[in-house]
Amino acid sequence: MTYQYLAATCTLVAFTLILGGEGTMAATENNSAGQEITTSSGLKYIDQVLGTGDVAVAGKTATVHYTGWLENGKKFDSSVDRGQPFPFPLGGGRVIKGWDEGVQGMKVGGKRKLTIPSDLGYGSRGAGGVIPPNATLIFDVELLGVK
Repeated sequence: MTYQYLAATCTLVAFTLILGGEGTMAATENNSAGQEITTSSGLKYIDQVLGTGDVAVAGKTATVHYTGWLENGKKFDSSVDRGQPFPFPLGGGRVIKGWDEGVQGMKVGGKRKLTIPSDLGYGSRGAGGVIPPNATLIFDVELLGVK
């Protein structure tokens, strides 16, 4: 086991404990862009760009741009297309669980691809005829701000 691996593991454990324990995750200083991470909840994410600004943590309001797709490649929503960033209270249960978990730990300026299993999305109910039941969701998320 290398020192770098041990340091990265300890940092991730510390962030996880600070941000709420099992089922949460956070990007670490040692996390490299392009590496797919799978959390204990089943959420997968890839940091495409590591931001350099403030860190998104529970209790803060995160403002993001996003585009969402189904696994078949069908786009179902995009704040980018509307030209309207989306603010939401992080960790407050106001968005799907995959977003509350997946945006935590991002830094402003960061871009992350989230692959959200259905139980962290809309589950067996789906959403409004646009998202079918039990759908895995894929989002490209850019963190624009944290307040």
